[in-house]
Amino acid sequence: MQVKNGIPAGELEARWRKSTASNPNGSCVEVAELPGGTIAMRNSRFPAGPALIYTRTDIAAFLAALKNGEFDDL
Repeated sequence: MQVKNGIPAGELEARWRKSTASNPNGSCVEVAELPGGTIAMRNSRFPAGPALIYTRTDIAAFLAALKNGEFDDL
């Protein structure tokens, strides 16, 4: 199976998880590690919808930017 951005999340063999700080109403993002080390993200309100696929480097850069306040104006 070719895993690429937009693949239906329901087609992925993944163990999805979300932050313990997530909204109890289910409005959150879920992540899963895929074979090969890439990371998939999906909307928990639409679990069969499209998944976005990122490398570990992509995720590390995004988290660093968050921690550095680069998105505080949003």
